[in-house]
Amino acid sequence: MEMNGLMGGLYRVAEWIMRLAVINVLWIFCSLPFIFLIFNQLLTTSVETGMALESIYDLIFWMLPPIIIAPFCFFPASAALCTVARKWVMGDEDVPLFKTFFRGFKSNYKQSMLGGLFFSFILIVLLINVQFYSEKGSYISVVSYLFIVMVLLLVVAVMNYLSMLTHFEMRTRTLIKNSILFTIGRPLTSLMLLVGNFVILYVSFVKFNFLVPFFMGSLMGAFSFWSFYKVLQKIQEKEESQISEEA
Repeated sequence: MEMNGLMGGLYRVAEWIMRLAVINVLWIFCSLPFIFLIFNQLLTTSVETGMALESIYDLIFWMLPPIIIAPFCFFPASAALCTVARKWVMGDEDVPLFKTFFRGFKSNYKQSMLGGLFFSFILIVLLINVQFYSEKGSYISVVSYLFIVMVLLLVVAVMNYLSMLTHFEMRTRTLIKNSILFTIGRPLTSLMLLVGNFVILYVSFVKFNFLVPFFMGSLMGAFSFWSFYKVLQKIQEKEESQISEEA
C-alpha cells in the first residue's frame, strides 16, 4: 500500500538513499584497482617527494599506473552506473539495482574500455602539454591555460560519452566523435555539467567525507545523465516542431 503524507515522504527519501548508496558501493567495488592505484600514488608521492612533480617525466610516472588501469575497470564501472542512472532519469525508479548495474557493466564493457583508452591517451597528451608550457617563459606559459581548458572539456566529453554509450547503439568511433561535438557545441551545458560535478566533488571531499563511499559517484552519474537527457529532449522537441511546421 502506498504511503502518503510525512511518512510517505520519509519512506521515499530513505528509498532513494538506499538506491544511491547501493549503486555507489557497486561502482567503487568495480573500480577498486583504479582507486587503489590513485591512493597509492598519492601516498607514495606525499611521503617521498612532498607532492612535488617537478618535471614532465615525474608527471608521466605519477599518472601512468592509474591511467593504464582506468579503461579496464573505472570506465566500465562508470558506464554501468550511468546505465542505472538512465533508468532513474527516464522514470523507471524501481529498476533492480544489482541486475541492471552488472548487465550494464557487461554489455558496455568493450565500448567503455575502448573509449577509456582513447580519452586516457588524450588526457596524458594534454597534461604533458600543460606541464611543458607552464615551465616556459611568461608569454609562452599562457598557452598552458589553453590546454587546461582542453582538459576540462575532455572531462565533460567523457561524461557525455558514458551517457551516450548507455542511451544509443552506435559504433565506438561515432560515440567518441558525437560526445566531443556535443561538448564543444553546447558550452553552457558543458559548463553547467562541469560546475555541478565539481560541487559534488567539493562537498564530498571537503565538507562531508561520508558522501564519498556512499553517494558521490551515484550523484555524479545521475546528474550527468540528467543534464545530457534534458538537452537531448530539447533537441528532439525542436526537430519535431520544425518537421510539423514544414508539413
